[in-house]
This record gives sequence, C-alpha cells and structure tokens, in this order.
Amino acid sequence: MIEDWVIIEAEKTKPHTILCVMKLPIVAIIGRPNVGKSTLVNRLAGDQQAIVFDEPGITRDRTYQNAFWCDRDFQVVDTGGLVFHDETEFLPLIREQAMIALAEASVAIFVVDGQSGPTSGDYEIAGWLRQQTVPVILAVNKCESADTGIIQATVFWELGLGEPYPISSIHGSGTGELLDEVIKHLPPTDQLEESEEIKVAIIGRPNVGKSSLLNALTGEQRAIVSPISGTTRDSIDTFIEHEGQTYRLIDTAGIRRKKNVDYGAEFFSINRAFKAIRRADVVLFVIDVIDGVTDQDLKLADRIIEEGRGVVLVVNKWDAIDKDTYTINTYTQLIQSRLYFMEWVKMIFISAQTGQRVNKILDLVLESYQAHRRRVSTAVINDVLEEAAKWHNPPTTRGGRQGKIYYGTQVSAQPPTIALFVNDPKRFNDNYRRYIENQFRQQLGFVGTPVRLIWRGKPAREVERTTNRAIKVK
Repeated sequence: MIEDWVIIEAEKTKPHTILCVMKLPIVAIIGRPNVGKSTLVNRLAGDQQAIVFDEPGITRDRTYQNAFWCDRDFQVVDTGGLVFHDETEFLPLIREQAMIALAEASVAIFVVDGQSGPTSGDYEIAGWLRQQTVPVILAVNKCESADTGIIQATVFWELGLGEPYPISSIHGSGTGELLDEVIKHLPPTDQLEESEEIKVAIIGRPNVGKSSLLNALTGEQRAIVSPISGTTRDSIDTFIEHEGQTYRLIDTAGIRRKKNVDYGAEFFSINRAFKAIRRADVVLFVIDVIDGVTDQDLKLADRIIEEGRGVVLVVNKWDAIDKDTYTINTYTQLIQSRLYFMEWVKMIFISAQTGQRVNKILDLVLESYQAHRRRVSTAVINDVLEEAAKWHNPPTTRGGRQGKIYYGTQVSAQPPTIALFVNDPKRFNDNYRRYIENQFRQQLGFVGTPVRLIWRGKPAREVERTTNRAIKVK
C-alpha cells in the first residue's frame, strides 16, 4: 500500500540519519497545462523541487512535497496538465496520474489562469471535478495586481465550483487565504501516525527501467513508463512499507552524458537526480542487462561511490535473456569484470516488467543500509588489524624500512570511515591498502557500502603517549 509521510524530527547536524516521519493527508494540484501548478506547489512547500520551465507538459508524473500551514502538516502533489479528448504522446498517461492523485487526496486545488480567463479546457476539467467526491477549491493564478485580481477571479464563478480565490504563485499574494480554506479539510498533525524511513534513490541511464521498477515495488502505476527517453523529469518520492519498515523510494530522470544534455527541462531533471543520490541512504543502481555495463554506467558508479552511498546493483530486463544453466554466472562475471571497483556490492537480476525477484530488493536495501550506518569499537577494529598483519605483513621499502600500523579507529559512519595510524603512509602500497579494506569487509560485514580508510602518519613516540595499543609486526 502506498502511504505518504512527513518528517517530524531529524538531527540536522547529522545528515542521512533515520528519520521519524508521519502519515500525511494529501492536497492535489489539478489544472490544464501552463497555468502555474508547479510554481504553486513550490510556493506552498517553500521549496523549488518541482521543475518550473516555460514549456507545456514539463510535469508528467505526480510529485510530492511536504508543506504546512498553521497547525496542519500535509503533502502537496503536483500533477501534469490535464487535456481531455487528446490521445497524443503522454497525455493519456498524465490524465491517469492526475486521476490517481485526486483519488488519494483529502482536498484538491483546481488552478486556472486569471490572465486568459475561463477556457474550454477549464470548463471540461470543472465538469469532471464536479463528478468527484473530493472537495475542490478554485485558485485563480497569475493575479499579480491586488486591484485587478478580484475582477480577474470573478468571471470564474461560471465554472460552478464555488468561490474563486485570486492568487499569485510567483509573488505569494492570496496564498494565505487559499490555505486557510484548504486546512478546513485536513486533520490536525497530532492525530497522524508515526513511522521511520530509509531513503532509496533509483538511479541509472535513460530507459533502463527505473520507473518500471518503482511501479513494481509499489504495486501500482506510480510513474509513467514509456520507451521515449526522458519520460521521467522530476524526482518522484513514494513511500511504501515492507515488513514494518518504511522506505522512501526516489525515482529519478535517466542520466546521460553532459555533452548530450541541452539547457532546459532535462538539465534540471539530471541535477535533481544527482541531488537524489546525495540525500539517499541507499542507491538502487539500475543497469540494462541487454546493454551491459556502459561507459556512462561506470561514471555513475564513480559518482555514487564519491557521494558515499550504500548501493544495491539491480540488473534489469532479465526476462529478455535466453538462459541455460550457466547464463547467470556468465553475466555475473561480465558485470563484475566491468564494475571490479564495486565488488562489495550485492547484485540481483530482476525483471521489473514481470516482477521477477523484485520482492527481494528491499531485503538487500536493508542489509546495505545497516552496513552503511554500522559503527565498530576501536578494540574490534584493532583485533581485525592485528589478525590481518599476522597473515600478511605490511610491505617493506627498498631501503629495508617496513610499514607499521599502530592502531585504527572508526571516525564516522555513513559511510564507515576508519582512520589508521601508521609510521609512514607512503610505505603502504595500493595492494596492501585493498587487502586491509577487504579484511574489514569480511570480518565486520561491510557489505553494500563504501568503506573509507584514512592513512595517517604518526611518530611511534607520540603513539606511546596516546595509547597502549599498537599492532606489532615482526
């Protein structure tokens, strides 16, 4: 079941911690194209998450943002512009998304353009809204002048939806009066349910099946799926519950090479995708098994590791591959050979279209999330270091000087970061550093998360003053 939640408590000084959230009522924003729905959503939410660009049809999926007014918390959902009796391109799918948003809403805001006056499209939408059970509030946007705004709004009484509220989404005028009417249909915040969330970003190139995966995980048509590249533009947040744990799933636009991206809607979409990586706890890194691991996939993998996020590698479109006994092993080796620097990532072969193995993804997400947040005591870290040094001594330089590891300690989590104090960092080559990292992964269960090692030089006499523990290497 899809549920919508709001953050009510978080440690702002410690990003990516688990958050206390609560289920929220929904306010749906409905209207024809280019009346300013996304601008109004950003105004009500006090944020700029919804893409605003001077081009009809920018918003396609329904996107959610948290908002509040007086003693009410709620989610405002942006929808694509409604056009009836037109079956071209994405319009039927946009209508479907708007209808779903309206079905789950406690109240709807019907946005019209005060400068153009009522249009045939407005009359069609108004007639459809009068047949729905959800309360509807009429917002007449683009009333920039207080003197003429009331006159502009008056003509919209003809739509038969009650009092029209003149507003300016750009300047914010009139939105207070609009919200006063909206919250009459919403319950007080202290009556809402609480839960916790894990943030999961769905990342990948265009057309690898990210939106299909989101729909498969949620069990509904949450995002528009189309073979046309660039269908998803906004980052779409969806909340689901699995075995008592709440997950915030963030679908994103497909990320193409920078040189192929023109300034405009796609430019803003990709920026939001990168921000989604940054705010996620775990990334579902989706690749197309037919295309294999492309150069763009390698760059995305580097970006995910650079941001220090937990990762689950999702290999999609497995249903399109002819298989025998050895097929999965062959493809596993091919993918691992390309993503050799992510050997610590759990890989799962799925079909978002048929649902094959999709139900196992969230278990892997939870495992990666727990490893990403794990903290280990200094004593345990030094036990691992001591055992590792016994099996494989640190290297010796040509001058006969051997590296020594005095001790180690975890300095942070998300991702796990361990500082190693040694006599001279230059004496530890890349092979030995990888060996130590692998020992930490094997012994401490750091699966599905980057592990950062910081090698710090420290004179032996200083170590003796600060600690009695050192890794003795003979």
